[in-house]
Amino acid sequence: MNKLFFVIALLLLLTSSAYAAVNINTATQAELETLQGIGPTKAKAIIEHREKVGSFTAIDDLEKVSGIGPGTIKQLRDAITVESVPTAEPATQVAQ
Repeated sequence: MNKLFFVIALLLLLTSSAYAAVNINTATQAELETLQGIGPTKAKAIIEHREKVGSFTAIDDLEKVSGIGPGTIKQLRDAITVESVPTAEPATQVAQ
């Protein structure tokens, strides 16, 4: 009985820690490719769009990426997140 409890607890621990939403504003190509329906071409397109246009502000902004439509977004909605990317504050000059 103790072994069964241990196995169940271990499975719950592994599955809950293994699932984390992918932030499409910071994800690498490899991280994007872990998403269902996103292969190398779409992952590269997401990164190129992000670099050209800037951070995504909403999950639905993915529709602006070539090759990604409403069906893909619906499929990904629970697996992705859009979190803001911290920006560096401008350096202040010290008066001499």
